[in-house]
Amino acid sequence: MKRRLAAILAADVAGYSRLMEVDEEATLRTLKEFRETIDALIARHDGRVFGSAGDSVLAEFASPVEAVRCAVEIQEENRKNNANLPEDRRMRFRIGVHLGDVMADGDNLFGDGVNLAARFEGLAEPGGICVSEAIHAQVRKTPDLGFEFMGNQQVKNIAEEVPVYRVLVGADSAPGIAGAKQPQRGLRWVAMAAAAVVVAAAVVMAIRVSFLRPPPPVANVASDVTPAVMLSDRPSIAVLPFVNISGDDEQEYFADGMTEDLITDLSKISGLTVISRTSTSGYKGKKIDIRDVGEALGTQYVMEGSVRKAGERVRINAQLIDATTGGHLWAERYDGDLADIFSLQDQVLEKIVDSLALKLSEIERRRLAEKGTDSVTAHDLYLRGLFQESAFTREGNREARRLYEQALSIDPGYAMAYARIANILELNARNGWSDDVPADFAKALELAEKAVALDPQDPNLHWSLSRSISRLGTPEALERSIKSMERAIELDADFADAYAYLAVLYTGAGRAGDGLKSVETAMQLNPKFPFWYLFMRGMAQFCLSDYQSAITDFETAAERNPGAQFVRWFFAASLAQAGQMEDAEWQVEELYLLGFEGSISTIVETQAIQDPECKERYMDGLRKAGIPE
Repeated sequence: MKRRLAAILAADVAGYSRLMEVDEEATLRTLKEFRETIDALIARHDGRVFGSAGDSVLAEFASPVEAVRCAVEIQEENRKNNANLPEDRRMRFRIGVHLGDVMADGDNLFGDGVNLAARFEGLAEPGGICVSEAIHAQVRKTPDLGFEFMGNQQVKNIAEEVPVYRVLVGADSAPGIAGAKQPQRGLRWVAMAAAAVVVAAAVVMAIRVSFLRPPPPVANVASDVTPAVMLSDRPSIAVLPFVNISGDDEQEYFADGMTEDLITDLSKISGLTVISRTSTSGYKGKKIDIRDVGEALGTQYVMEGSVRKAGERVRINAQLIDATTGGHLWAERYDGDLADIFSLQDQVLEKIVDSLALKLSEIERRRLAEKGTDSVTAHDLYLRGLFQESAFTREGNREARRLYEQALSIDPGYAMAYARIANILELNARNGWSDDVPADFAKALELAEKAVALDPQDPNLHWSLSRSISRLGTPEALERSIKSMERAIELDADFADAYAYLAVLYTGAGRAGDGLKSVETAMQLNPKFPFWYLFMRGMAQFCLSDYQSAITDFETAAERNPGAQFVRWFFAASLAQAGQMEDAEWQVEELYLLGFEGSISTIVETQAIQDPECKERYMDGLRKAGIPE
């Protein structure tokens, strides 16, 4: 095979599987129309298509400039074509461009040059373009092209991180043009924060800031490695549970909700590592030394505060502390009406961004401006639902669903409310709280897909969608679920729960070794991890035939959440396969005391395991433990 240097353009459709599931014929017609436009533009820029499968396109160009110009024109034409389609039927392409060495075999091309172009495509947002450093070096002085450095990114099957650049197209290339989405709800402070960054440039240059945070390598590291080692390359912050000082226990949900909202918003900032809420929730109600918190969580800064809600008035006290010294960076009090809660939250964010001299990209500004709903009432119902759901009981889930549905009756476009109902349905089915498992799984998938369609840039929604897809019980669905969870991590590289859940998906697909590495990464990102991380790790160990390690994790998980039936299913199977029959039978007795009325077949239908060998050992273990077929 002959080698040559070529600029490779790789493109595919974001959310193509969802579009096909909704309407295959309409999707194929639309794809054909878009492909006609794309192919014509490629030919116009002296390129040629050498690969096309389903929704993907691979094209070769002799000129890097022509390749990038072609990518820009493709996205501009696609944007015009999408304007004529309903929002949920729009076809948005991701595009990656790389300049590298390729091998030619007839009309086809192979090699790292092609593979890397596909990796850069995966980093692009729907409707966006990402290019390599090699491309950027060739085209950076082209007058009609603009770029934004996204930092060094870890990409699949490449040992070292690679520099990535985003091409500025459409509204991004001219922020003031008509039609560009402007920040809402008093986010004028973002502009001031951006100006502050210029003044603090010397500080910012010492911090590795990127548009998308590169995920830490999923390596087989010991679980006792301190988070501080992992998180030292970016400023990191832990938000402690806000204290409810309303004098009314009924307002506890509101203080918890403030904590949740702040963590969610801070997680949208790429230059900042945010400790998971499950790691900080254990400090609720405890008297602590901030320096001890910083050491335990491996974080540089700690945020703490209190909330008083009385009628329609709200008071927020907040302070940012340097965890290395215990000294205060700032402390403020914010007073206002409940109707202005979003504005009050924005003021707290403003102080954090300003104090840490964080650089915000245009997309991050837009994401921070979006609160999911404009309705304070719907948001309040959502926070009440989260509080009920955190009880992890059948009754709590039932009440949470009622509150989420009430929120949706006020704002039918509230994506997170759909996703939370999907999570409840999926969890109910998996935990033996469902009267119709197949129906609940189907409804969960429908709601999760609706949520992602409403807000495709929210990693939490991709997390919910992945969970729902995994329950379809086919190898194809499992691979699609993995891709959706990997997308959640692309959008939030510190998303510990996504790494943890990805572990069970990898394990179910016969990649238990990768699953073990993934959950250990989650444990590093979230050092105060919840019980189900132990379940995910135990499941990977079971499929690796390491029954004793699995038993240790399942036992600890069951102690931390005695009502989680799915933990005891694997616990019993592990004990049985390890020859500890008396203990295995005792676990089955515990299941019956918890209200379990199922069988091996009903258990297996809730699992994501597609690996035949592991699935057979699981069923055999359940059988030995005494659970009926």
